[in-house]
Order: sequence, then C-alpha cells, then structure tokens
Amino acid sequence: MARIAGIDLPKNKRGVIGLTYIFGIGPSRAKKILEDAGIHLDKKVNEWTDDEQNVIRNAINNGFKVEGALRSEVQLNIKRLMDINSYRGIRHRNGLPLRGQRTKTNARTRKGKRKTIANKKMAAK
Repeated sequence: MARIAGIDLPKNKRGVIGLTYIFGIGPSRAKKILEDAGIHLDKKVNEWTDDEQNVIRNAINNGFKVEGALRSEVQLNIKRLMDINSYRGIRHRNGLPLRGQRTKTNARTRKGKRKTIANKKMAAK
C-alpha cells in the first residue's frame, strides 16, 4: 500500500485516480505529477515500485502544498476575510452562500434545515 503525504492510497485504482485522494491534488495535477515522474497513467497504485513511490513522494513534497498545510492556509484565508469584514467574510460568518446564489428558495445545504415560523394571527375586529 502506498502512503503519500500521510494518506493511504487505494491499491486497486489507477495512479491518476489514487493521487486525487490527497487533499490539494486533482486530476490534472495528478496527471502532471505522474508524467514528470515517468510513470504510465494507467498503472495501478499497487504496481508502483518503491523507487516510483519515492519519486512521486518527493515531487509532491517539494512542489505542492497539500493536506494539513493547505487546509490551514484555506482556514487562514477565510479568517482574514472575516476579520476585514469583507462581503465574503460576512457571508462566511452568517453561514450563507458566498458566490451570488439566490437564497430566497434555495441554499438549503448552506443554511441548514428549515426553521419554520408560525403565521401571525390577525387581530379580531
């Protein structure tokens, strides 16, 4: 089993797909890493030799910010937006969508479960 950047990669998947299990590595970056390492893209993770694993591990450690370091950087960026009271920071603080989506009818994922409000009774005449 290949362990890269603190993540156990799935054994029976292609190398390109297996590398995407690491936070911060998507399909295009995984493809570039394998091409630079000289490993065939269709080769499965359990078929990698120790030398190939070391080349991939070094390429990731030296070239990219992944996993914990990337997560903390993202959190710091969000905290900075909240501290400077930018529009996006305020939306983060309130738990609302940030990128211009409508919120009257949708955005349930971001807003959470509906909070039902009872109708106000009309005053009797």
